[in-house]
Amino acid sequence: MDEGTAYEDAQADALSAPTGAEEALRAPARADGAARRVLMLGATGYIGGRLVPRLLNGGYRVRLLTRSAGRIDPLPWASRVEIVTGDATDPDAVNGAMDGVDVVYHLVHSLASGDDFARLDRTITENVAHGAARGDVGRIIYLGGLHPEGVELSRHLASRKEVGEILLGSGVPTLVLRAGVVIGSGSASFEMVRHLTEVLPYMPAPRWVRNRIQPIAVRDVLHYLLAAARVDRSISRAVDIGGPDVLRYGQMMNGYAIEAGLPQRGIAALPVLTPRLASLWVGLVTPVPPRIARPLVESLQHPCVMRDHAIDGIIPRPPDGLTGYRAAVRLALGRIEIDEVETSWVDATVSRAPSDPLPSDPDWAGRTVFTDRRRRATSAGPDAVWPVISRIGGENGWYSAPLLWALRGWADRLMGGVGLQRGRRSRTRLAKGDAVDVWRVEAIEPGRMLRLRAEMRVPGSAWLELGVDARPGGAEYWQRAVFFPRGLSGRLYWLAMLPFHGLIFTGMVSRIVADAESGRLSRSDR
Repeated sequence: MDEGTAYEDAQADALSAPTGAEEALRAPARADGAARRVLMLGATGYIGGRLVPRLLNGGYRVRLLTRSAGRIDPLPWASRVEIVTGDATDPDAVNGAMDGVDVVYHLVHSLASGDDFARLDRTITENVAHGAARGDVGRIIYLGGLHPEGVELSRHLASRKEVGEILLGSGVPTLVLRAGVVIGSGSASFEMVRHLTEVLPYMPAPRWVRNRIQPIAVRDVLHYLLAAARVDRSISRAVDIGGPDVLRYGQMMNGYAIEAGLPQRGIAALPVLTPRLASLWVGLVTPVPPRIARPLVESLQHPCVMRDHAIDGIIPRPPDGLTGYRAAVRLALGRIEIDEVETSWVDATVSRAPSDPLPSDPDWAGRTVFTDRRRRATSAGPDAVWPVISRIGGENGWYSAPLLWALRGWADRLMGGVGLQRGRRSRTRLAKGDAVDVWRVEAIEPGRMLRLRAEMRVPGSAWLELGVDARPGGAEYWQRAVFFPRGLSGRLYWLAMLPFHGLIFTGMVSRIVADAESGRLSRSDR
């Protein structure tokens, strides 16, 4: 099974069964006995992509309006939805998609489109409002932004507020849920916190770093959105939603540092750092695109805390209560317990919860990962390549730069690590769990793939994968090194090792292929 298939299968399994809370929010039947139909705008966005499978599990029939059906195809629930191809800026496309719809989720936000995002969102929202009124829709649900009253709002929050007002003025029962910073892997606001904290041991920040913010876990946002479809039509209003913790932005960063196993960061609030300069700084340090980072940074100029808890009288809280900030960070990091460490880089990228990655998330979302990939075609067959792979390490060596491997082993021993001295149990056979010098066999598919997890002292988590695929007339040998850095030291470590990787990994490919073609297993086996 290849990486992509494993990802999709595991994700489909994770999303196929509703949780107990979601089961309680199953769709009520329509008067004619049919399942209620939902129209989703923004299904490939961060929230939409996580809400759709929960609506399906809740018994709703889901229709999507999208400009590109191809973006839906990779998602595990694609075959279970009705796809209407069209642009939400086109009134005719929106009107057609509204036919027979009971509930509309308006989750389109155009930040990524650039400085014109407010006008674009206004046009789309007016189309949705008119189409819903014309189509006799029973409920509009919109996820807006938590904001204070009586102050000049940022462009981003002013646009969110305007969209909510347009929908509330449509004459269709509308529930506007106003949320602050959403905590989950893939959320742009969370990715800013993640990367700023991991990269910077000390952070110069604008004064807004002292503002109070009420973050909310993505699973709680989904709870409210799913329950909103069942709210009585007599209710049409905007309500605030938030998690149980009210924190300063600096406290959010240091809370992330604790959960990620990093030292707490020094943060200096500088009055001279304007939102524009701060957004440029965020764009330089994090992978979040500047066109998204700047509106988000501007939105942090004012405190964003719930004004009241009116939502509790409309939608009950989740049965287990709202998720605290640090618990939400643990979920976003793939850690159920504080001290639990991921044991597989494959598992670390598989989605099991709302806070985990989806294929539709942007490229810049998720934790930082460095890879070194190499391939080489060979006239030798897989049955000749695999024995060379399976004898790696121990007395057989690592097929390249023995002095560099020895130096790395000595360095590891000096740092209190295992070094290269433990070798391997058998020169010819490997099994899951076996030690191989500074590595541990994490997975093995005989004749196909060997995955080793590093047990050396490194500022992060590392894996080395070696494999062979059959090809006409021979085979293709491939190897992949994967490294999840921890903090700035992890990134610097990878950069420092790049010249050595060029020597070591290139040499490994050449020697393994040459030994397979010549029939040699290793020098010690001659």
